Amino acid sequence: MRAITNIINEGLTRARRNNITFLTGAGVSSASGIPTYRGADGIWVKGTKFYKPESFGTFKHFSNNADEVWQYTFFRKKMFAEAKPNEAHFSLVSIEKELKERFHLITQNIDNLHQRAGSKNMYEIHGNLREMRCSDECSKEVYDIPREIPLKDHEEDLTYDEKALLVCPRCGEVTRPNILWFDEYYNERNFKVDTTLRIAKNTSLLMILGSSGATNLPNALVRQTLQYGGSVIDVNLEDNVFTEHFKDKKQYYSYRGSVAEFLDLFEKQIKINETI
Repeated sequence: MRAITNIINEGLTRARRNNITFLTGAGVSSASGIPTYRGADGIWVKGTKFYKPESFGTFKHFSNNADEVWQYTFFRKKMFAEAKPNEAHFSLVSIEKELKERFHLITQNIDNLHQRAGSKNMYEIHGNLREMRCSDECSKEVYDIPREIPLKDHEEDLTYDEKALLVCPRCGEVTRPNILWFDEYYNERNFKVDTTLRIAKNTSLLMILGSSGATNLPNALVRQTLQYGGSVIDVNLEDNVFTEHFKDKKQYYSYRGSVAEFLDLFEKQIKINETI
């Protein structure tokens, strides 16, 4: 296989006109102590105490168990708040400063670590746990999750007064976290599906960082980049769904190692490329 450094350099050269895009998944945050979704200790493998992950992480389940889902949300927010951005997060910030407007970051992560590290030009395609919206979709408004509600331990319930803060100010219905659940579809308003597909179309080099490819939009982004002549580098510790779907494509390459290691190599190639 051609040297990854050559592929990076070619992509950087072409991207003097087009985008350099990074697609990040749960593997990027694993070094911060946040479990991946589908790894051996993943959130969606172990699930919760009472439910299978694919049934708990749905709007259908929320519709019948809103208090329970909100309690679990504040537990996850505590997990995220206690974690710190790692080397990979900070490397992406440094790369963004080097590439400027050519840089795009598309993330599946809802943990806020990219923002805390300092990333700017980014798109959260699975939403985030900073925001909520009306569960009845009475409007397009998105609200900040009230900071007055303290973060929770795993079995610590919400109080009556805390629940009262989690209602839509327009219609009085319970709000919901502004995230994408298993039984929902990507859209532009909340998850930037059209915007990110346009970015992928104009991307010379797309790096997949720590994502297994188990959801639809990330696969569509890779397909879009390849279709319009860009190259894709799949940076993961092991083969995954992306490998199954794209391994026979000419411009698809695999890098099996840590995300931090790859980004260090990428930063060095930026500096070399700038001197040519």
